[in-house]
Amino acid sequence: MNALTRPGWLGIRLRSARAAALALGALVLVTAFLAAAFPRGVTAYETAGLRDALGSAPPEQRAVEISVGRADVTGADPAAGYAAAALDRQDRAIRGLFRAPLRTTPADAVHGVRTTKPLAAGDSWLPRPDGVGPELSLYAASGLGRHATVTEGRLPRAAAPGSGTLEAAVTTATARTLHLRAGRTLHLHGLTVRISGLLAPREPDGDYWAADALRAAPRRAVTEGVPAQRFWRAGLLLAPGDGPALLATDGEPEKFWHYPVDAGALTTADAPLLRERVVSAEHGATLAGLRAVAGAGALADSAVDGLLDGCARTRAAIAPVIAVAACGLGTVAGIVLLMAGALTADRRRPELALLRARGASLTGLAGRLAAETAVVALPAAAAGGGLALLLVPGERVVPALLAAAGAGLLGTLALPLRAAAAHRRPRPAARADLAGARPSRRRTVAELTVLVLAVGAVVALRRRTTAGGGVDVLVSAAPVLVAVIAALVLLRLWPLPLRLAARPAARTCGLTGFLALARAGRAPATAGLPLLALLVALTTASFGGSVLAGVATARDRAALTAVGAEARISAERPLPAALQHAVARVPGVEDAVPLRISALTADDGGPPLYLVIAEPEAYARLARAMGLGAFPAADLADPGGDRPLPAIVSPRVRTRFGDAPMALQPEFGQLVVRPRAVRADTPAQPGGDFVLINARSVARVHPDTYAEADNGPTTMLLSGRGLDAGALRAAVRAHTPASLAVQVSLRSAERAELADSPLQQGAERLYTAAVVAGAGFALLALLLSLLRTAPERTRLLAGLRTMGLPPGRGRRLMVLEALPPALLAAVGGVLAGAAAIRLLGPGTDLTPLALPGAAGGGPGTVRLQTDPASLLLPSAGVVVLALAVALVQAWVGERRRESTELRAGDPS
Repeated sequence: MNALTRPGWLGIRLRSARAAALALGALVLVTAFLAAAFPRGVTAYETAGLRDALGSAPPEQRAVEISVGRADVTGADPAAGYAAAALDRQDRAIRGLFRAPLRTTPADAVHGVRTTKPLAAGDSWLPRPDGVGPELSLYAASGLGRHATVTEGRLPRAAAPGSGTLEAAVTTATARTLHLRAGRTLHLHGLTVRISGLLAPREPDGDYWAADALRAAPRRAVTEGVPAQRFWRAGLLLAPGDGPALLATDGEPEKFWHYPVDAGALTTADAPLLRERVVSAEHGATLAGLRAVAGAGALADSAVDGLLDGCARTRAAIAPVIAVAACGLGTVAGIVLLMAGALTADRRRPELALLRARGASLTGLAGRLAAETAVVALPAAAAGGGLALLLVPGERVVPALLAAAGAGLLGTLALPLRAAAAHRRPRPAARADLAGARPSRRRTVAELTVLVLAVGAVVALRRRTTAGGGVDVLVSAAPVLVAVIAALVLLRLWPLPLRLAARPAARTCGLTGFLALARAGRAPATAGLPLLALLVALTTASFGGSVLAGVATARDRAALTAVGAEARISAERPLPAALQHAVARVPGVEDAVPLRISALTADDGGPPLYLVIAEPEAYARLARAMGLGAFPAADLADPGGDRPLPAIVSPRVRTRFGDAPMALQPEFGQLVVRPRAVRADTPAQPGGDFVLINARSVARVHPDTYAEADNGPTTMLLSGRGLDAGALRAAVRAHTPASLAVQVSLRSAERAELADSPLQQGAERLYTAAVVAGAGFALLALLLSLLRTAPERTRLLAGLRTMGLPPGRGRRLMVLEALPPALLAAVGGVLAGAAAIRLLGPGTDLTPLALPGAAGGGPGTVRLQTDPASLLLPSAGVVVLALAVALVQAWVGERRRESTELRAGDPS
């Protein structure tokens, strides 16, 4: 009976190679888990970013609002259309028009009648900041009792039809500002409103009150005339049944329905359909249904579609960067699975050759090996996919299962395909290494074809990227393409430098160097897969490290631009001297530079100028430490006399006013300055139009006015890497009077806020995880390549030991033999990584990933730049790891040999 068809052969095979089966199962399980987790991880952070974009938006922007003006109300009795019962019926009908995923939150929805034109109050006792009386808007809205607590009086009651007096409630904030209390009466152009009670909003920042912020608190407004005069605007809260009474006023009342959009169950897959639903409500078929319910002139408005568009643009900008990591990780994982199959095929070469010699067909051999691996790989892939579905949140189930199935299929077919290729024709064992192998014409043509295709794809990608084309699969595969080119070229050139190095080594007295170089030159002809895996992993790691480094640099720069130093303390009035001394003693503060910033109106009608007055020496140290417009302090030296004061100006100021002296008019008197130097930035006003002058010069020119307390430093800029934020805030609180409002801005807080978006955080975590996983697979590829040659290396060491080679020289031989291929992979990884970054740099926009809400393509676009540490550290790690594995292998082999010799010397 044929050995391949003998009953129980599969079980016997698996029981005899349990370690190999477990190793294959573990490898496939991890690969399938990562393959299935990646798409779910992408959708998870995209969904979190989408929900955060809607949830963090102002309440008035994440709602759908419908309004109907008075002129659009039809029917014989207009007042009936404004009745509370009619509005409630229309509310229920409108809710029925909304279809998922356009979901609303009924508890926070509000509808009713409101005046669109405020009514002036004529009562003399009301506050008038500039002699103008307050203007009041009236609201007969639903749900007032559910969203407010009565603190004084009671809720308003609907007035009788035809009554000229209405009841209204106000919030405590409105009552405090307008001096209102329960029982007071307001007169609004023929309408009398009596205050029935004061209310405290239960959720002042919630969607209910944010539908119109004027209902919750008053705000100060200014008239349109010249000079502008200040006055108060506020809202009066009527009973829901008082809507018809507003028709008799001059307030141009309208009906309204405000529906907050519920983003709690929204997923990234729902975003396009949600946008379609919102646009339909604004301009499409849903609007026609709304008009049939609410009135012919009903209008719907919402900012949700704009929020969705912004989130989609950010996702689209981040997706190509993530795709690069996915392509690199998938390639390395696939290569490792192929290497595992090749290692098993090489270990079982005698067994498989014997089966072929005894008449086993190639199809039967491959089928049996496929069955043998399928029993292990397919359940492992199913387990890995199931774990990904359980542990990784997300909505993409089908792509995750397909990715896990692909990993299981590759793990199943790697061994059969390799064995079928190696045993296609039975032939005696022959030398098969890089130095002795003579590639066939077919292989040469195949390599040249792959090389030409890869180079052509890279050239096409380069042209499309520099031309501003779209990012697609070709862009994502760029690091893999560059690694393929580097691997093919390096494998062809690899024997040449070893031969050149072996010639002088052959003339030396020692054996170790020559033998190591000769064995390195006889690496297996199948060394291309390990080299390709290492190059792809190193290229992806270099690219990923440069991406993360670029993001961190951009955020740090943006935080520095926002603050100007490590910390900024500013106020509208001069800072107390005690505060300045206390801040300078805060732990970690290296420099505390007081200065004054005054905004001046330019005579040319352009943007305002910012006059910065500071001590030159301290400010120059600060500018040099922060890297913002460093300058020598001598540029601001006081010239004395009546000569113009030297100034450092921004480029735009130089362009606008030239080099001639110019007169400035700050609060304390006129200053004549002349530009001495030009700097693009300065810590006090990064990127603004500034004029920097010497504080001592100002004090000399205006000794009386500038020395007054009202013209002292209003800002302090602090430097110091170890600045204690808590101690700084405590010092500011302890030395600031209650009448002075002081703002403290920290560079670290600004940087943390820039990285607070769930979309950015999720993309960064996923990218980092992909790079780490790729590095792990590259490590596994290196270990598999060393394990493949481990038996031969062990036999060589044993033979050399019997010939008298000391253990130290044996370890040295192992290190020298592992060094050339490790250096080859390291150098290739550096070159391939640099080439990939150079290739993708002009077309990779990191702005959406680095800065939330920022649009790429402008002057501040964050481009991908080469990071030396990201290029060199992974490659250096490969060399160190290869040498460490070689030393461990030599040590283990030596211990086994000593143990064998001891057992051989024991008496039987």
